[in-house]
Amino acid sequence: MNALQDFFNRLLGRNKTDVPVPVPAPLPDNLDEPAQIVTLKVLAIIYDPILDAASGEKLSQRMNWNRPEDLETAFASELIEVSGGMARIQIVQRVEVNEFPDLIDGFRYTPAAYLDVLRGVSQPHKPTDIDYQKILSRHRILQRVSRAEIDEVWIFGFPYAGLYESTMGGKGAFWCNAPILKNTQSCPRRFVVMGFNYERGVGEMMESFGHRAESILAKTFERLSGEANLWLRFIRYDKVTPGKAEVGTIHFAPNSEYDYDWNNPRKVHSFCDNWYTFPDLSGPGRLVNASEWGNGDLRLHHRWWFKHIPHVAGRQNGIHNNWWWYIMDANNVGR
Repeated sequence: MNALQDFFNRLLGRNKTDVPVPVPAPLPDNLDEPAQIVTLKVLAIIYDPILDAASGEKLSQRMNWNRPEDLETAFASELIEVSGGMARIQIVQRVEVNEFPDLIDGFRYTPAAYLDVLRGVSQPHKPTDIDYQKILSRHRILQRVSRAEIDEVWIFGFPYAGLYESTMGGKGAFWCNAPILKNTQSCPRRFVVMGFNYERGVGEMMESFGHRAESILAKTFERLSGEANLWLRFIRYDKVTPGKAEVGTIHFAPNSEYDYDWNNPRKVHSFCDNWYTFPDLSGPGRLVNASEWGNGDLRLHHRWWFKHIPHVAGRQNGIHNNWWWYIMDANNVGR
């Protein structure tokens, strides 16, 4: 279990020497509290640089990569399905920026320099990180989140754009698979900025969202220990808890031996089916292997994983039985 606890701490961005921050007393348990649908109002920012001013050809067109609009639609549909209808997306505005973004040191690729990187002629610029502060300022994100015009931001970029898969800002922000966004504490609401790559597909979007879910649920359950910490139970896999696997993590299926090992034929005993009858977790379990989650197909594994996340009525130990309430809106953590 030490390995699992270490993983839990990493989800919180916590070092072994960190002192836990006090959290509010939990709300009373309630068996009848309904599961609530959460609809996120999303600002989508698409960086699709124009490579040829004369023709107007964009990077996505030149490389024959995915259309961000298609990815948005497909991913939103996946979320509705895997959450049992609890997680919904509303794109309130889509902004296309036809230029390369500034990186943290002020560097900006030219079309020729970027294409040289893709061809392997030159190395990617370092430091690689995008300048989030310029994006926040340019699109008035703190002000718009404060006024509840938007709840979060999705940035669509390309290889070497320098985006985190997810990061969080606002008052009370916490580790969300990346450091907290600086200079955002003036915003009274927490908000997540997702980073997606339109060279990739919906499966990779689900993985990024899975890491976001891992961080947020780790924070949601951090005050609970032992068997009361149901998130620590959910992420058990056989390698770290032999014979006691549950659903695993977004990287580790119940029988995985290493990260991304989603095609392992080895059968292990798992209690994963019990999460379909949550909060009743008393089932005996059974033997499972990769045939359950798509035999190595990334998107199918992630769909299988998300479908096990509880989304039913009630509250226990102060935490909703609908975990999507937290995954979708980090402002609900601690409430």
